[in-house]
Amino acid sequence: MTMLEIIDVNGGIDVSQSPDAEEQRFIRLLQAKQKAAKLHFFIQDALGGSSPTVWEVARSSITPHSTTSFGRVSVLDDLITAEPDPDSEKLGRAQGMITSSDLDKTALTMSLNLYFTCGKYKGSTLCIVGRNPMDRKNRELAVVGGTGVFRMAHGYAVSNTHSYNVDTNYGVLEYIVYVAYVDDDEDCI
Repeated sequence: MTMLEIIDVNGGIDVSQSPDAEEQRFIRLLQAKQKAAKLHFFIQDALGGSSPTVWEVARSSITPHSTTSFGRVSVLDDLITAEPDPDSEKLGRAQGMITSSDLDKTALTMSLNLYFTCGKYKGSTLCIVGRNPMDRKNRELAVVGGTGVFRMAHGYAVSNTHSYNVDTNYGVLEYIVYVAYVDDDEDCI
């Protein structure tokens, strides 16, 4: 199969034309039934203190003079928990990059991978991207993919600031994620 060939997902799988196992799996996934999940969790965002989980890695020449920190790029590796308390059940990590990208308002462009480390989603990821206007409630971000259980995921996430401590520079972010994904059970088709 060349890169420009089109896979006929409606005609079924013809093993003689697609001997590659991964291609067969992809076609099966396209034909599979969708499942949906609502995930509710909290992200522990340590911007300061003795063990920060968010680090600035770049800034533009305008950043120090910008009221919105325009041009600042940070990477993060935040803890995901079941409850707002950082000592509650640990579910995984939120890893990715955030960029201050609005000249007039405090808004971030986000690229996050939610990596789940326990439970039925252990080893799976969800990819979340979008514009996050920090001064708003119910900030919506797109779920654009995933791996493992969440293969071929799509949906959206609603984010809110649950709490923020100015003195310690520590925030707790609440996320509710509505995600559709395919059932990768071979018996489902």
